[in-house]
Amino acid sequence: MNGGLREYSPSNFNVLFKNYTLLPYFAIYPGPNAWFPVPNKSILLIMGGGIAAYKSLELVRRLAERGIRSRAILTKAGAQFVTPLSVSALTGEKVYSDLFSLTDEAEMGHIQLSRSADLVVVAPATADLMAKMAGGLANDLASTTLLATDKKVLMAPAMNVRMWESPSVRRNRAILEKDGVLFVGPNEGEMACGEFGPGRMAEPHEIAAAIEQALGADGLLKGVTALVTAGPTREPVDPVRFLANHSSGKQGYAIAEALVAAGADTTLISGPVGLTAPPGVTLKRVTTAQEMLAACEAALPADVLVMAAAVADWRPDIAANSKIKKSVDRVVPLIKLVENPDILAILARGPRRPRLVIGFAAETDDVVQNAVAKRTRKGADWIIANDVSANEIGESVMGGDRNRIHLVSEAGIEDWPDMTKAEVGARLAARIAEKLKGAA
Repeated sequence: MNGGLREYSPSNFNVLFKNYTLLPYFAIYPGPNAWFPVPNKSILLIMGGGIAAYKSLELVRRLAERGIRSRAILTKAGAQFVTPLSVSALTGEKVYSDLFSLTDEAEMGHIQLSRSADLVVVAPATADLMAKMAGGLANDLASTTLLATDKKVLMAPAMNVRMWESPSVRRNRAILEKDGVLFVGPNEGEMACGEFGPGRMAEPHEIAAAIEQALGADGLLKGVTALVTAGPTREPVDPVRFLANHSSGKQGYAIAEALVAAGADTTLISGPVGLTAPPGVTLKRVTTAQEMLAACEAALPADVLVMAAAVADWRPDIAANSKIKKSVDRVVPLIKLVENPDILAILARGPRRPRLVIGFAAETDDVVQNAVAKRTRKGADWIIANDVSANEIGESVMGGDRNRIHLVSEAGIEDWPDMTKAEVGARLAARIAEKLKGAA
């Protein structure tokens, strides 16, 4: 025993947990020469009770692949779903459990635990753990550690849909967010109890991306200048009508936020959207494609260009000075369209071309094939392709909070899993840092 904490020591052998073969920690941590987006970082993982605890084992493995070390607190309820030995074998660390004695004040193990890592992650974050932290309660090791930490806290909630939607849980989340606690998920889907809705814990790759984003605020892209475009453009027909599209700007804003969090000096050029600019960005608002091109050229030079805006391909040749009225004989007015400037191609082939040019391809058919052709045609380094056609229930990526993309580059095609737009932004920021470091 140490400092009143119950400890479990790692064992250097394989452990079989249900359908997972869990390797000892030295078998999953990469070699010393590997490069990581957030090197030399560690987390304290608090594992609450719930069937989703098995995902936390996979999370530890994914973090190890990224060079992020984990130390774990396993609650009494969490130990009903995963064993201390499984967690210990993956983390390569002692697993801490119940806080049953604090007689030895000289060691105060929960204080050490709360401040020994760069980030505290609660996964699964149960309604009980959220309530304890929101209320400042400290009656077990997990809640005491959360109360004593001086580090950022990231929570991945997991609970029944009715619990998640209850007024008390919503109130507790609002309190925690106001206190600066970060959240990832929950996702919507079928649950172990048979119900369907929000409450599923985010997938391990989503939590890993959120962890990288939280850890990357210390300067992953420090010294890098980035230019991001977002939202639609509006091409006026007359003073009350315009041509536009369904872009909400959420993905571009999420990318700009992730780049700022990673330390990049970021300029965001936004079409007309109803979003608040992320803290730390330099925001320039435009309306038309021509205005966006002019704003981009004025913002250069930059190291990175991310063209996430959905720029209108055409505009009316002449915009009427007054509202076009219906004629008495019901003749439909003819509107001649002309092509808008190809902003991505102009900047990618221009004299002040950024070091890394990233375009977007919002497609409804042959998504990857069209993106591959677009990369060559536009002269971009990368193309981020996504399917914006409506799904089986009529929802589109445009305007939504999730995205599933394909990154097309000179190295080939990366198929990224479905994730939130914020998580796409965090992962793209990490990939950008990796690319720029490799180029340097």
